[in-house]
Amino acid sequence: MRILLVEDDIPLAEGLKQSLKREKYVVDWVKTGKLAITAAHPEDTDMVILDLGLPDMDGLDVLQQLKNTLCELPVLILTARDGIDSKVKGLDLGAEDYLAKPFNIEELLARIRVIERRLGTGLSSKITIGSLSLDTKAQLVFINNEELKLSSKEYMIARTLIENAGRIQSKNQLESKLYEWGEEVSSNTIEVHIHNLRKKLPDGFIQTIRGVGYIVRKP
Repeated sequence: MRILLVEDDIPLAEGLKQSLKREKYVVDWVKTGKLAITAAHPEDTDMVILDLGLPDMDGLDVLQQLKNTLCELPVLILTARDGIDSKVKGLDLGAEDYLAKPFNIEELLARIRVIERRLGTGLSSKITIGSLSLDTKAQLVFINNEELKLSSKEYMIARTLIENAGRIQSKNQLESKLYEWGEEVSSNTIEVHIHNLRKKLPDGFIQTIRGVGYIVRKP
């Protein structure tokens, strides 16, 4: 899952980035509302963690604009504001959840997992496509309940394609996932690992969309 973090508190944002990356989330970080609006793309962003106290515009206005253009994009609000009004307005504008500062990182992770389950990619459950299943908690892939032996890069590419089943992933998108997970990427890294994955996965599981990228079809 790729998360857009919108937070102007640099120490807090750095801490959140590290905690989320340890849980194998890919994190894009921006500090302003205007950057959040331009950075949120349906093909690259799976959810948004949005601070309401931004330096350039009110976070609720950011939320409204995001929901106007990307109505299905899940947004989790973070705020230090007291009172119930901001919470109610945020939820009425379409936010999926609300967490008041200061908060415990484990609670934030739990709330993200709830949103993931709604999206069908929850870390607490397997993603199954035909005879293949992905256990993102154990970081394992199985075919007919037998574990596949995958390298770390093969696993990361397989996970990205499976979590985004039905959506084309370009070479650049797959490379960015490896960069975010701290992996070195050479010019032919993706092609090599896709080739090796195809030897281990069912025939036709990973399909090439010529000139665009790769896709795993939903059943």
